[in-house]
Amino acid sequence: MTSGIIPMTQKPAESTHHRLFQLVKTALINIFVSPYATVCDLYCGRVADEDKWDEALIGHYIGIDVDSSEVNEIRQEWESKGKAYTYQFFDLDPSVENVELGLEDNMADVVCCMQHLQFCFDNEERVRRLLHNVATLLKPGGYFFGITPDSSTIWAKYQKNVEAYHNKSSSMKPNIVPNCIRTENYMITFEVEEEKFPFFGKKYQFKFANDNSAENYCLVHFPSLIRLAREAGLEYVEIQNLTEFYDDNRAQFAGMLVDGGHNLVDSRGRLLPRSYDVLGLYTTFIFQKPDPDIAPPLMTPLLNDTNQNLDEGEWQTTVYREEEIYIQPESTASLGKITEQKGILGPGPPELRFSEAL
Repeated sequence: MTSGIIPMTQKPAESTHHRLFQLVKTALINIFVSPYATVCDLYCGRVADEDKWDEALIGHYIGIDVDSSEVNEIRQEWESKGKAYTYQFFDLDPSVENVELGLEDNMADVVCCMQHLQFCFDNEERVRRLLHNVATLLKPGGYFFGITPDSSTIWAKYQKNVEAYHNKSSSMKPNIVPNCIRTENYMITFEVEEEKFPFFGKKYQFKFANDNSAENYCLVHFPSLIRLAREAGLEYVEIQNLTEFYDDNRAQFAGMLVDGGHNLVDSRGRLLPRSYDVLGLYTTFIFQKPDPDIAPPLMTPLLNDTNQNLDEGEWQTTVYREEEIYIQPESTASLGKITEQKGILGPGPPELRFSEAL
């Protein structure tokens, strides 16, 4: 499953978080994309990872994006370049429309969704449609992977702010709930001031310190994501905070950091505090379409998910177990056994994590 290492091209003008994302995306592609693979890139935009697909020696590229003008522009650009692999572009929204109308079923070895899953979580139907399309596109045994903000970490930070405000002084106005998380690296502002984590539609704005404008996101409720993925025929493999992903794949990152790691890690390869803070806000997600001809399907944990909005205490007690037992993976270059993976919801408090992958 692991292919050759793809070198990372460093752009000097890139901000810290963009450089870190490039590292992580390159590592994910190294792990999951084999030479001559068929890749489907959801919400591809102007194909920011074009150089990575070129260097991965893929066989066929499928780009899907809702912006028809960008799709037409990038199609024309690629026609003039003479790519080493074949390609198709489709202008549609995979969280709203069915892909069956323009694509063959079971044709992609991998489907990726880099940093767009959070936009789909404004309602359940959009997530369900997206996962249905992913399952339709994937070959048996194929993987669906990407990066999304780690809602566990973000929600834990938000709850700490709420607790701090309540404990400050009696002079505060009653029923005032803070709606902002602010550090020197970023600011997260929730649209509605509340202490509940609804499964869908929990909106917030995310702005890094050097960015000109904020992005509007929705929290990704991971138990709902796993449940809907299983309904679509995709089995959960792993959801891992990027700080843990970096530690588990440090050997692979080492080569890329030679050119792209300035001011990101120390002399021993450990993440600097700023890098750790930024990476800790994000997580990978990995699902697989089972192939019954190769191995028995992976088992997704059964979650007690309902349509109710729970407050923090209820959500913790009904969805997660407090015990945290896991075994360090033996290999950092592959996924390893599912029972060897770390907790799936990042480095937040134990009550916000599954105790085991199964």
